[in-house]
Amino acid sequence: MAATYNRVALIGLGLIASSMAHALRWKGLAGEIVGTARSAETRAVVRELGFCDRVCDTAAEVVQGADLVVLCVPVGAMAAIAAEIAPHLAPGATLTDVGSVKQAVIEAVGPHVPEGVHFIPGHPLAGTEHSGPRSGFATLFVNRWWLLTPLSGADDAATARLRGLLEGMGAHVDEMEPAHHDLVLAVTSHTPHLIAYTMVGVADHLRRVTKSEIIKYSAAGFRDFTRIAASDPTMWRDVFLTNREATLDILGRFTEELFVLQRAIRMGDGEQLFEYFTRTRAIRRGIIEAGQDTAAPDFGRGVPAPEAGE
Repeated sequence: MAATYNRVALIGLGLIASSMAHALRWKGLAGEIVGTARSAETRAVVRELGFCDRVCDTAAEVVQGADLVVLCVPVGAMAAIAAEIAPHLAPGATLTDVGSVKQAVIEAVGPHVPEGVHFIPGHPLAGTEHSGPRSGFATLFVNRWWLLTPLSGADDAATARLRGLLEGMGAHVDEMEPAHHDLVLAVTSHTPHLIAYTMVGVADHLRRVTKSEIIKYSAAGFRDFTRIAASDPTMWRDVFLTNREATLDILGRFTEELFVLQRAIRMGDGEQLFEYFTRTRAIRRGIIEAGQDTAAPDFGRGVPAPEAGE
């Protein structure tokens, strides 16, 4: 496959950026991959791993001559990075990001984007509970959605070129209004993460009372909560602070639904509980039918099957 961009600059070298680098290499989509990270330790690790052709010490240096720049830093850090790189962006370059919130990113980055640079915000709906440069892998984006939220008047050719790169890495690409994106993600990602953090926090409190029983006897549901709650705390702090309105809206609706279930349990209303759980099962079936998960009974997610004879 021919390279889509001559030089791709990755700012922030964690899970998403390292996976992008591996995928770009795998598919031959970039002539050169350059990267930088705030931490000297991270930069040293990336030089050791070798998934970037060059690792620079500053963001201002890494964007020079790049025709695609990807901001892979927490949402709260994007304004400062955008201000730093703005004077060094090449005319005609495309600037995108991987932030989980879009309106806040547009407000933070947009004012710094110079004329002639194409700013196309984006968000890959892919990830794991792991973080850091060692956590990336080339197939992270395969069969996953990557949402773009082009601004009014965005250059169609630049958007199509970026879409081609993302599809080349195996992603499905869709376009969405920024405000709608933030509401959808509040339902599908942000509020579920908040609930997971809360449930694990409750269990941590109980663990002090019941010693190790909560961890020792944790069932699959709780284990999935802990997997979600192990995600990068800096990223999720910024997500909730920058998408507070949509998250609080959905959290309020969640609370209302919880009260309904509390009342049904208190009143012994088995019929209402059965009907409610039947309806919610349909969502799970829809996710499987859409190819976003499998129906495999892998309650110990990630545990390899035993070798024959074991």
